[in-house]
Amino acid sequence: MSTINNWNTINPPTMNHPELLQSFGKGNPTSTTKKTSTNSVIYTRVSSKEQADNNQSLETQKKYCLQYALKQDMEVLGFFGGTYESAKTDERKEFNRMIRFVKNQKEGVSFILVYSLDRFSRTGDNAIFISSELKKRGISIISVTQPIDVSTHSGVLQQNIQFIFSKYDNDLRREKCIDGMKEKLLRGEWIGRLPVGYSYDPSHGFRNYGVSINDRGKIIAEAFVMKIQGFNNTDIANKLSKVGFRVNRKRLSEILRNPFYCGYISASILEGQLIQGKHEPLVSEEVFLEANDVILSKSLGNKNRSSEMNSHVPLKNHVRCSECGTPFTGYIVKKKNLYYYKCNKIGCKCNRSAKSMHQLYIGFLKSYQIDSSLTGLLKEQLLYTYEYITGADKDLNKETQRRASELQIKLNTLEERYAFGEIESDVYNRVRDKFKEEIRALKVELKACENELSNPELFIDRSLKICSNLVGLWVSSPYPQRLQLQELLFPEGIFYDKQIGNYRTTRVNSVIELTRTISEDWKENKKKQVTFVVTCPQL
Repeated sequence: MSTINNWNTINPPTMNHPELLQSFGKGNPTSTTKKTSTNSVIYTRVSSKEQADNNQSLETQKKYCLQYALKQDMEVLGFFGGTYESAKTDERKEFNRMIRFVKNQKEGVSFILVYSLDRFSRTGDNAIFISSELKKRGISIISVTQPIDVSTHSGVLQQNIQFIFSKYDNDLRREKCIDGMKEKLLRGEWIGRLPVGYSYDPSHGFRNYGVSINDRGKIIAEAFVMKIQGFNNTDIANKLSKVGFRVNRKRLSEILRNPFYCGYISASILEGQLIQGKHEPLVSEEVFLEANDVILSKSLGNKNRSSEMNSHVPLKNHVRCSECGTPFTGYIVKKKNLYYYKCNKIGCKCNRSAKSMHQLYIGFLKSYQIDSSLTGLLKEQLLYTYEYITGADKDLNKETQRRASELQIKLNTLEERYAFGEIESDVYNRVRDKFKEEIRALKVELKACENELSNPELFIDRSLKICSNLVGLWVSSPYPQRLQLQELLFPEGIFYDKQIGNYRTTRVNSVIELTRTISEDWKENKKKQVTFVVTCPQL
């Protein structure tokens, strides 16, 4: 205690120099003079192409913004917009170009001048986020017709409320627009882009375009007929391409299932309703339903009779005419109670009894049936083949999974950078979509290689049991199982050659073809000793 008193006596505390203690204060010292900048940019926008073409309001917006800049002694560094861009999203070319400019401008930009806040954005919460990010960089959004002091908290609140009201107003307009569209659809009038095969007819007047069938529509009508005749979508697409109408199988399926072609209108905003349209139908309702495998019947009895009919002619659509390629259809001669197959092409005259066609098919199956004495040999071959394929797939899967993991890490990093405002929205969306598409493709590749079985030996045993009894299974199985077996053995169907009275095929299941080759070698060997070489066939 004496030591402290002696120190105070020698060096009494200095009470008149508070500046010595100032270094211990927290926070940045406030400045009496605020940093000001007069640099600004002007952004103008209209919401429709018609307004942009006629220059409606764009010049007015620019004029008011320039007058405000002149009055406030601001220097305008650039003009952006000047065209039509939707304010529903902030994915706009001119808008994003302006945001990049104000962020990267070396001279510094303090203000973005707009005619009104709804010209800047109508996205509500996203507009608030963008204005907040700009505010952190010292950039304020100024509406020249809505005087708001954004340098105060109350002013920022007013601006944010205005952004929210702009989105609310936009949602109300959208709702009214949807109601108007729905009313028009309920009247049977189509809106928007017409389905392929139809065109707008301007002769009805600008506001009341008529709908007419064009040349493509006539081709599509033929596609419905071919579907009824039994052609699959691949064959139909190939035939259509020869007459100048190129369409892939998936797109063709969408066309054939669109009720617009039989005179009806369907749209998501109709909430499941199907409305009779005012346009000319391309095909009748009966043709449309038959083409879509809809059984035209008024009672359950008709459906049962149709199912019974199919069970007597399981080869229809599976067998085709070798001369014209048309699938066979089945029918019954009621007086004789006999079933027949025939080629539907006019003038082909290929007509055979179901009984003879079935006996011929049984003989055809026998040529592919496995000899039960060779199942052990074939099992060894198939097990080796399976191990060979899955071994290669494992290496491929490992590399594919590594690439997918790397892309996922990059995607996560990208999303984090975007969340912190380090990446522009347009750049983020473009790179994100690229990464997602690459990851999706890799997942599809991985799924295609998922062929590993928990018990491959058991699976092969069951498969060989089926392959050694093809005839018995086909004869005794109900109609659906017959179709599955036919599709499994001959994926592209088979052809009937009426000149030789027999079947032929262009493609057989690879495993079945392998076993057939082994079986033929065994039959040719008088000593019944098959020379077996373990190889990997192309499956």
